[in-house]
Amino acid sequence: MEVTTVVTRIKEERMTTTSELKPLLKRLRLGYLLNTLPERLALARRDQMDYAAFLQIILADEVTRRNNRNLEMHLQKAGFDQVCRLEDFDWTAQMTVERRLLDAVFSLDFINRHEHVLFVGPVGVGKSFLAQALGYAAVRAGHSVRFTRADAFFRSLAQSRVDHTLEKTFRSFLSPDLLILDDFGLQRLTAQQSTDLYELIIARHRQSSFVITSNRAVEEWLGLFDDPILGNSALDRLANASYQIVIEGTSYRERLSPHRRREVC
Repeated sequence: MEVTTVVTRIKEERMTTTSELKPLLKRLRLGYLLNTLPERLALARRDQMDYAAFLQIILADEVTRRNNRNLEMHLQKAGFDQVCRLEDFDWTAQMTVERRLLDAVFSLDFINRHEHVLFVGPVGVGKSFLAQALGYAAVRAGHSVRFTRADAFFRSLAQSRVDHTLEKTFRSFLSPDLLILDDFGLQRLTAQQSTDLYELIIARHRQSSFVITSNRAVEEWLGLFDDPILGNSALDRLANASYQIVIEGTSYRERLSPHRRREVC
């Protein structure tokens, strides 16, 4: 028998096998296995795999695909500005941070203990990057995460009062295991914003975790509240169950500016 005839017969057998498997795999919601099935069949023939080994390798492909899909879905749901990872942080930047504390929070034990993380420091030193990197690590570990800027949180609640969806909107900020409030304290809170933040902190206290970034030292936060009694009550709970990570240094963004790059060159 000629070589070309043998090759043709092999191809026909593979096509028949794939066409017979296709409806079965789709019915079992395993249709994506068809994308790699020809390569896996070729590998099985080459390595003379037994049935159990072949089944294991194609099911491992599906588990990996589903894990990656779930990760992408939860990252999208978290609402990050960008995907940030701790290993991508620029440690050559002119900034200082207590690595012992940073390593402690990236263990994610604080989430299981319903504790909080407060990143404070001047503009541009990487607070938002580290907060989102912490959120990324939490998503990978299976926790639900939501990222929002503080002003966006207040706008959402204000709009929900107009739409008569306040309860639903407020609940959406209570449900995640980890809520990241970025850029808190840019301006003084109104009476309604003070009440909203107080209720959010009280409702999540000892139930779930916060990560908050701010350009202001924690000692300055009380002065942002319209009502100091509400502020004291909220911040006492928050601060006494938090890792406070102070970052000092010059703006990282300044190093990336076109003007600065021209100076370096």
